[in-house]
Formats: sequence, C-alpha cells, structure tokens
Amino acid sequence: MVFSCSQILFLGPLMQLSMDCPCDLADGLKVVLAPRSWARCLTDMRWLRNQVIAPLTEELVFRACMLPMLAPCMGLGPAVFTCPLFFGVAHFHHIIEQLRFRQSSVGNIFLSAAFQFSYTAVFGAYTAFLFIRTGHLIGPVLCHSFCNYMGFPAVCAALEHPQRRPLLAGYALGVGLFLLLLQPLTDPKLYGSLPLCVLLERAGDSEAPLCS
Repeated sequence: MVFSCSQILFLGPLMQLSMDCPCDLADGLKVVLAPRSWARCLTDMRWLRNQVIAPLTEELVFRACMLPMLAPCMGLGPAVFTCPLFFGVAHFHHIIEQLRFRQSSVGNIFLSAAFQFSYTAVFGAYTAFLFIRTGHLIGPVLCHSFCNYMGFPAVCAALEHPQRRPLLAGYALGVGLFLLLLQPLTDPKLYGSLPLCVLLERAGDSEAPLCS
C-alpha cells in the first residue's frame, strides 16, 4: 500500500511514458517479464546501483539507523526534517564525478547539485514519514527504487506535449490523490508496531503527531 502512494504521485509521468512508448501494453509486458530482460538488468552494475544497492543501503542508513538516533534527542517532527539534510548532502559526490568528466560548466554543475539537494531532501522527508508511520523499511526501499527509475518528472516536456491537457490533468490528479490518500494508506494500524513512536514514549515524549 505504501508503494502505491508513489505510483499515484507519478500518475502524470506514468501517463507520459505510456503515451511516448512506441509499443503497446502487451508488448511492453512481454519485454518487462522476459527472463532475458531481467538477466540483462542483473548484470548491469548501474541498474543494480540505482534500483537495488542505493535504495537498500541509503534507506538503511538514513532512515532505519539515523532516525531512531535523532528522534529521542530532538523530537520526531524535527528529526524527520533534519535527517533528509544529511541524505541530500550525501549526493554531493555527483559534483566530483561531473567535474572530473567535465560534463558541463562549473556553474551549471553546482546549480544542478543545489537542485538535486532540494528534491532529495524532500524525498528523504517523505520516506522518513513512511518509515515512521509504517515501522517497516521495505516501503521506503521500494519507493526509493521506483523514484530512482522514474527520475524527476519532466514537467517542461509535459507542457509542450501534443496531449498536454490530459497529461497535465493526470499530473494534477496524481498530486491530489497522493495528498488525499497518504494518511489512510500509511495508517499505523495497518502495519503493526511503530518502533520510533515506542522509542519516544520511553524517552518521555508523549507528542508523536506523525504516529496518530
């Protein structure tokens, strides 16, 4: 159910992919489900890094390990917004890679890094919220992998798309449904115990609005 939140949010980009895809749904499913396609992915180190290793290790470090340490010290709410700052800074290594291979001008590289820091910090707050609400790491990991695959929504391309009206309606509908369904789909009662909430209660902090 947590994974479906991200899919709902990306309703517009998913519609955009389907509109621009040259093959129909049946052919696309054949390609996705083919053993040869999966074997090719599993031997691609970049795919493994982006879809498996990075989501698992980053969620383990920044959500499962860092959040439980920060929450008793500063409270649950501040921890949700502080932890993603470290997560955003952790992506600055891309600056070194881009400078080394001279992929763009120095100004553009640092501007891109600032933009990436902004949306990775927002995404980090979102997955921290998921981890706190559900008490499980699998949801944030799956969402992380899915968002790595989708990338940042191509809003500019959507504005210039031949089918921009239904496409923009899909973008708006996705955001609206995401905001409407986020709380119900992450209801703590659906997922059992909440480690961070229990930790805060033991630390004497009775206010845990994200858990209610």
